Amino acid sequence: MANTLTVDIDDNGTTTVTLDRPEVHNALNGELIGELSAALKALANNNEVRVMVLAANGKSFSAGADLAWMRKMADTSEQENYADAMHLAGLLQVLDGLPKPTVARIHGAVYGGAIGLVACCDVAIASERAIFSLSEAKLGLIPAVISPYVVRAIGGRAARRYFQSAERFNAARAHHIGLIHEVVATDKLDESVAGLMDQLKAAGPDAQAAAKRLIEDVDGTRIDDALIQITAHMNARMRKSPEGKEGINAFLDKRKPAWRK
Repeated sequence: MANTLTVDIDDNGTTTVTLDRPEVHNALNGELIGELSAALKALANNNEVRVMVLAANGKSFSAGADLAWMRKMADTSEQENYADAMHLAGLLQVLDGLPKPTVARIHGAVYGGAIGLVACCDVAIASERAIFSLSEAKLGLIPAVISPYVVRAIGGRAARRYFQSAERFNAARAHHIGLIHEVVATDKLDESVAGLMDQLKAAGPDAQAAAKRLIEDVDGTRIDDALIQITAHMNARMRKSPEGKEGINAFLDKRKPAWRK
């Protein structure tokens, strides 16, 4: 039984993982990081799970690192701090590579390491009232572990500003710089997430997992003969796959494919 989050799987394959430390604005500590990592690994291997929503209880999505936990770690060795940082790095790697569509449902404050969680999700939908900050520099720190994912999302130019200023910015600015995909009215947040769930579950699960791998293979890669051949092989493999055949036949037969309930 997890102490810092809840995991709910509905009958249609949507799993909602909810951060549940509202009394400290869902701040990230060693226990939450460990429990979230374990939950995600279990979901990755659960064929009943089609999509995953990352949400949070209380006023905030997450205030970032738990300062009481960080103060405790400051009194330990550099090697112990390295091991601790690697736990967060492992969580981000699992979330980023989850072979299922992932959606961040964002409200309230999203600070520090929590922006890394958002950047690792495939889609991010935020309430218009959400507030963001890469706040580490105000504590004399840097957002090092989350940086590969955040820089990928917002680009180096925006990172130069927000990594150094640690300023707060609103959902509209987060959308403008590419951190989130959509800004909605607070009372429409759940409706918007539910609508996206329907769209995601209409697609083939094997194709979605392959699409994630495809993006990793081609993003930032020089377009040369080798890449062209690789993508052609991928295309041919998916056409010959059981899911590819089922999808095409279902379309031609004017019926739902097998993966749609």
